[in-house]
Amino acid sequence: MALMGSPTPLATTYAEARSEFLEAVDDADGRLISYQCPAPGREAENLTLDVAAFGPENAGAAILIVSGTHGVEGYAGSALQQRWLRAGRLHVGDDVAVVLLHALNPYGFSWVRRVNEDNIDLNRNFIDWDAPLPHNEDYDGLADLLVPTDWSDEAQEATTTKLMESAIEHGMEWMQATVSSGQYRHPAGLFYGGAGPAWSQDTLRAIAADQLAQFSRLAIIDLHTGLGPAGHGELILPGGPGDPAYERAVSWWGDDEVKSMVEGESLSADLSGEWLSRLPGWIPGTEVTGVALEFGTVDQLEVMAALRADHWMHAHGDPTDTGSADVRAGMRAAFAVDESEWVDQIDDRFNWALQRVVL
Repeated sequence: MALMGSPTPLATTYAEARSEFLEAVDDADGRLISYQCPAPGREAENLTLDVAAFGPENAGAAILIVSGTHGVEGYAGSALQQRWLRAGRLHVGDDVAVVLLHALNPYGFSWVRRVNEDNIDLNRNFIDWDAPLPHNEDYDGLADLLVPTDWSDEAQEATTTKLMESAIEHGMEWMQATVSSGQYRHPAGLFYGGAGPAWSQDTLRAIAADQLAQFSRLAIIDLHTGLGPAGHGELILPGGPGDPAYERAVSWWGDDEVKSMVEGESLSADLSGEWLSRLPGWIPGTEVTGVALEFGTVDQLEVMAALRADHWMHAHGDPTDTGSADVRAGMRAAFAVDESEWVDQIDDRFNWALQRVVL
């Protein structure tokens, strides 16, 4: 079913998604804590990271469901969280709570971007900032092609041709890993990890300490879109065989469903600075099993074209002029499919995954 008040199955703006989420939380008698983002929204609205808890306050275990790690991907994630609330699926176990984290990256959600207010991809920001920065040398050679200063039709065609030539020469797996695994030298570039911890990382640390450390066991489902066949939901883990969290995930979902990022099994490249593997170190007394649930949208060439246009606009164009609407529309189409059939499909997959968590 479509969300209340929405002309499409998904909310049309961050403000609408948040309003619907808060209403659903209130109707379900959730316990809400909100964290104010320092950056303004696209319509100058206040931005918040909202955390809603359900179930026994003294529960020994919890399931954490996260939307909006990559901003624009929150349109689908928020819809799944709201559908879960509206369907009344609140009881998942006598000693199990459910915590919904709405919009880990509210800035990207509002501006219809994957990145935050500093052009940081949050899933590349959770590195050890006391150690030397990872160096993605191959990205250096592609940086000016991916985000050129000129975005004329001729420049787009020329740079796209050169990128495709590199992909043919080195292989598509090399291209995906080079572009998406993370880079720390090009602040205006794609998949930039930042120069220090982002606001969302600091806030997630506070949430972990204040609201998650109390649990002896924690399952995490981090909702993503943009990779894979349309509507398909892949379960991606940062660990691999022999890792206790990976083995628990296999026992829940099956070894044919769980895909290891580090073993090269998943749609995702092996990432620098993703947060699922970092959070357990912040709550060492808690057994953590975390997965990314990645839903496919459109062809990867369309996704890449949308990302390149978005980064060019924010680096060299004007994200407030009239032409910016087309770029945002391209981003939304790449990461949020406004079709009831697609939303129903990802909702079924999400609930299938949720029902198999054993805590």
